[in-house]
Amino acid sequence: MKHILFTLKGCPSKSLDDESFIRDCIYHASNHCKSQLLSLNSHKFEPQGVTVVAMLAESHISIHTWPEKGMAVCDVFTCGDHTTPESGVEYLQMVLEAKDIICNEFIRPLE
Repeated sequence: MKHILFTLKGCPSKSLDDESFIRDCIYHASNHCKSQLLSLNSHKFEPQGVTVVAMLAESHISIHTWPEKGMAVCDVFTCGDHTTPESGVEYLQMVLEAKDIICNEFIRPLE
């Protein structure tokens, strides 16, 4: 099981505050991870910010945005040898036009 925690910095504020766009990003990130998407839930905060959580057959993907800071805090947690969580991280970094990423990867043992 791989768990990747990452912060995307320097993202366009407008994109980070667009609930539909962020939902679409997470949907496509699940495909890049080679995971099966079970459900997608989101919430738009006022005056700004979006949270989206994707429940995967293999675990989850989440994103929380701070448009006023140009920042998104995310995680991708997958299990199974067929998944590629790194691809999901790379996709989100690209599509959200992040200028910087802080990333930590953990292997979660089942024992």
